[in-house]
Amino acid sequence: MSTETPSPSLDKPERAGEFSLDVEERSIGGALTGWVTKLRTGDPGALPSVLGLVVLGVIFMQVSEAFLTKYNIGNLPGQGVYIAVIAMGLVFVLLLGEIDLSAGTAGGMCAALAAVAVFDGDLKDGLPSFMYWALIVGLLVAIGLAVWVHAWSAAVVVLVGLVLVATNQTQHLVLALVAAVCIGTAIGVANGILVAKVGIPSFVVTLALFLAWQGVLQFALDGRPVNTSNYDFWHDLTYGTLSPTQSWIFTLVVVLGYLAFTLVTALRAKAAHLTHDAVSLVLLRGGIIAAVGIVLTVLANQNRNPNPRSRLVIQGIPVAVVIAVLLMIACAIALTRTTWGRHLYATGGNAEAARRAGIDVVHMKVTAFALCSAFGAMGGVLLASSQSSASLDLGSGNVLLFSVAAAVIGGTSLFGGRGKPRDAILGALVIVIIPNGLGLRPSLGAQWQQVITGVVLLLAAAIDAVSRRRARRS
Repeated sequence: MSTETPSPSLDKPERAGEFSLDVEERSIGGALTGWVTKLRTGDPGALPSVLGLVVLGVIFMQVSEAFLTKYNIGNLPGQGVYIAVIAMGLVFVLLLGEIDLSAGTAGGMCAALAAVAVFDGDLKDGLPSFMYWALIVGLLVAIGLAVWVHAWSAAVVVLVGLVLVATNQTQHLVLALVAAVCIGTAIGVANGILVAKVGIPSFVVTLALFLAWQGVLQFALDGRPVNTSNYDFWHDLTYGTLSPTQSWIFTLVVVLGYLAFTLVTALRAKAAHLTHDAVSLVLLRGGIIAAVGIVLTVLANQNRNPNPRSRLVIQGIPVAVVIAVLLMIACAIALTRTTWGRHLYATGGNAEAARRAGIDVVHMKVTAFALCSAFGAMGGVLLASSQSSASLDLGSGNVLLFSVAAAVIGGTSLFGGRGKPRDAILGALVIVIIPNGLGLRPSLGAQWQQVITGVVLLLAAAIDAVSRRRARRS
């Protein structure tokens, strides 16, 4: 009788003692059960914001028949894309349990610098002398600070901004907008250093800069708002649309890209004997996204002009939707598919535990604030496009408050450790639908917008608090 030990089968997962490796395959039923379990244990995800959208939609359908018209729905992305983008940046900071109250005014100031650079043709001549040289020195200091905390990507981005400003490449519109985002990144690096290294609470740091950037904006514009509607590219960021053919190409690229990415990920995990989604689950998710994308594209490609006698045809997916979707995809990949993203969630869940595990907490905070201010600058550019001018109060007022509210309403926790980029878009839709729906009934005063938005935010914060309590109990 042979006493040789049989070799392990290559078709079966290896075992260590009595414990098999984790090769669970998530089926459609398992995914549904897991979702229900998450709800019970205090993680509602995007469900509250989706229900909020449904409820608001039903209410405003009763307020005005014009609410669900193609023209009105088509205007929503342009009205709220700047809120979604700023809120997307705030998600990175909120994941750490921090806050950035200066994102709105910092973004407005960056957009104003871009407007001055393009309008005057030379940022050095368009700004007061002391302000131009302060900008150059500030960018140099930001590069040094980023290198100090090993935030190499931020250092490179700020360096690009420095080169564009110093060589007067900002006279070109696209490069001026790129420089605005680079300047926003530099501001975020400074915010992160003050919070992570100096130890000043983020609320205090960003509240002080919220006020300061409004003053800098006044210096930059020198009492003269700059009309941005004269620049077609800038104007089209919120008011432009893709052609019907471009709309279908965009939808197909997004849907097929998602399907291919998730399918390859599942197959690789299966080959590595790790927990993975069943092919049927991947195809179901991809099918749902494909169906939604096809329906929305068909509707978007119809003429939305409310005047049937007009020769002007308004059709195609709004450029604002393209911007929001592409940024959301990029952020989702950064947060879920990179080591940096996993470290960010870990730091937000428990900073001390993350530090003891070898995570550079200072680096994580600085990069999160840098991203937040960069997104704030992009939001400021989109806000200037929406308002058709870089005004003297660009980014102030309720811009920041609505952006924070959008992130929280979408499902991002104020306590850190929980949130996704999609939360910003869902929350922004809720925020934008309120004034849009109320505006269709002129008899309803503007004060209703403040009241309803406040109540919705309070409900979202209450859901967040209750969810965390249930999660701790679980």
